[in-house]
Formats: sequence, C-alpha cells, structure tokens
Amino acid sequence: MGLPIETLGFGAVEPGRSLSSDDENGHVVDSPIGRLSHESVPASAGRPNPGSYSGIWLSRYEYYSSGRDATFTAVHHVVVLQHDDALTVRSLPGSAASSMEMDLSIDGNVATGTWTERTAPDGYYRGAKYHGAIQLLVELTGTRMAGKWIGFGKSFDINSGPWELILQDRSTSKAAIEAFDRPPST
Repeated sequence: MGLPIETLGFGAVEPGRSLSSDDENGHVVDSPIGRLSHESVPASAGRPNPGSYSGIWLSRYEYYSSGRDATFTAVHHVVVLQHDDALTVRSLPGSAASSMEMDLSIDGNVATGTWTERTAPDGYYRGAKYHGAIQLLVELTGTRMAGKWIGFGKSFDINSGPWELILQDRSTSKAAIEAFDRPPST
C-alpha cells in the first residue's frame, strides 16, 4: 500500500527499536514491562517461547443477529504483529466492508485480549462500533488460534461465539499485504 505500518493502525513499536525509520535517530522505546530486559526475567518464569506469530492471518468469527434471527460468519484478512508477548491484529481495509482489530497478550498457548469492529457504513448495522473480550488457544503448530469472543449485542444483551485465526503467510512485507488486501475466498 506504500504506507508506513503505523498508518494502518499499528501503534506499538518493538521495544529496543528507535521511533525513526533508520533505527539510529530518535527515541528508543522501552520494554512495555517497565524497564526490565529479557535477561533480567528469570528463566523460571516458565512461559514457552512459541516463536513469532507475525504474519497475515485469516480471521473468522460467528455471530447471531437477533433482528434477522440468523447466524452469520464474518471473515477478514488481518495483519498480526508481535512485540514480546503482545499481538496487534488489524484487518486489511480491502478484505471486508467492516474493519476489525484486536489487542492480545500471549501467555504460553493462550491469547487473551480485546476486539473492536466497526461495521460497514452501508450495511445492516450502519457503521455501529462493537467491542468486547476474546480468548484464544494457540495450536502447538502456531498456525491456528481458536476460541470465543464475548460482547454486547444491538439490543444490549451479552453475546458470544467462536472465533479463529488461521495463518496464511508469515510475511508482513508490502507485497504480502497487497496480495491479501482482498476479500477472503471461503
């Protein structure tokens, strides 16, 4: 897309990196866990290091529409960026009429966090913003996360449903983003 990754909604900068594009000038970002370095965290902290989850993923979740008395599936291509144990998830703008984002933390094989979706302006929900909590279990292969979301509905009731992320490409390059900035074929 020719834009800096920050303009796509990714606000986090990898700790230890400079805020400038050349990593030499500007302010260096501290670790989000205070000023502790990886070396000062005891090995007995016990969390396995599953590797990086950064890449392009297919996001799919189900929701019940009380106004239409039917269950629907929403799909997006999303970019996942990992910074230590934090994941930022942002939908690609061309992958769906709505936009979706998540902020997750990884603890072993469990991802926990929040989600937000802005529905399509001309769709059934007319650009409404929904948000809630999510918890996903990460498969040992590191290529699939599956779990449940919870959030409020149009009638201000509490809803929940399944949500999964399936890895499509480990790259977050401009070419990979452009290749997946389209509606998923499901």
